[in-house]
Amino acid sequence: MFYYLFNFLDKHFNFPGAGVFQYISFRAAMAILVSLIISMLLGKRIILLLQKKQVGETIRDLGLAGEKQKAGTPTMGGLIIIAAILVPTFLFARLDNIYIILMIVSTIWLGLIGFLDDYIKVFKKDKKGLAGKFKVLGQVGLGLFVGITVYFHPDIKTKVEIPQELVQKVDSTKVTKVVETDGKVHYMLDRKLPNTTIPFVKDNEINYSSLMAIFGEGMRKYTWIIYILAVIIIITAVSNGANITDGIDGLATGTSAIIGSTLALFAYVSGNMIFADYLNIMYIPNFGEMVIFISAFVGACVGFLWYNAYPAQVFMGDTGSLTLGGIIAVFAIVARKELLIPILCGVFVIENMSVMMQVAYFKYTKKKYGEGRRIFLMSPLHHHYQKKGFHESKIVSRFWIIGIMLAILTIVTLKLR
Repeated sequence: MFYYLFNFLDKHFNFPGAGVFQYISFRAAMAILVSLIISMLLGKRIILLLQKKQVGETIRDLGLAGEKQKAGTPTMGGLIIIAAILVPTFLFARLDNIYIILMIVSTIWLGLIGFLDDYIKVFKKDKKGLAGKFKVLGQVGLGLFVGITVYFHPDIKTKVEIPQELVQKVDSTKVTKVVETDGKVHYMLDRKLPNTTIPFVKDNEINYSSLMAIFGEGMRKYTWIIYILAVIIIITAVSNGANITDGIDGLATGTSAIIGSTLALFAYVSGNMIFADYLNIMYIPNFGEMVIFISAFVGACVGFLWYNAYPAQVFMGDTGSLTLGGIIAVFAIVARKELLIPILCGVFVIENMSVMMQVAYFKYTKKKYGEGRRIFLMSPLHHHYQKKGFHESKIVSRFWIIGIMLAILTIVTLKLR
């Protein structure tokens, strides 16, 4: 809203300083600052309200050190995160931007699913919460919405630079002439393609239709099916990964902040034609606006960490964890960086895989030997280390270090090919 207000004041009244709201960097800085203030100040009020309403966490007896002390700690703190993301976005982002609209819808969508799950657990006293099939159905629904929008919406496209001699050979309505301040001219061709980035490869783009062409050229027309299916799988996997990771104080929150900071960098360079040209990566028009949203996301995570770090004064619950994972997944998809998720979200992947491996191996050994055996002392993986006697603060710190290393490796893919 402030963008439109100050743009109006600058254009019609030449209001001093109003023009600064045209800069993405300024609005991103304001977004992260406001999100920090909201999560830290509003967070305290919400925690007190949750305590007053007796919205406490019910702890299952897993035989872990310190778990009994956590009983009764307020949950549903994800409401703090959601408020700290949405308020700065509404204040500083351009709300007519299709990418911003997608992220707002995704935040509210998964926030509602997580809230319903927490509500059933807390107020209906049902420890199972929302049935798994309904959670998955909600995630699939979001995947359909995001996949269809990204694939078919006319404003979601990429641009590629073409030589001047080819300009006359293509549809002139799809070519944009861009002149830099130093006089350098670029001719950018619009592409409405379901393409994405392949890490560590020189020509680092792949089109989903190329995958369909393996089965015959006639199959290219069905590319939208495989694309939407991929989007559904990614959103479901990453949101569940974040949900599983949220098992000890500060782990999911801090990891999400690290991932969000990396995505902010990718959003900035992908949405800036000069940086995209220099790095030889996809230029995505109007994508720079996403820096504001992801800045609010990082600020919300860091601000929430004030209360969620050990010993936690509040838990985010599924309201927060499903939302964080979903936001990361959708952001990576629209940034055309979904193939980087296994690296960037490596902590989520490892946590997810530890559960899958444990369950699969237990079932296999029970069928073969008559008794189930385990790979880990307990899954997810962070509980395995708790069982080994590590303090949860040390586990969280080391997982954060791994997350930072993976984030650096992800950034390196910009140039290492």
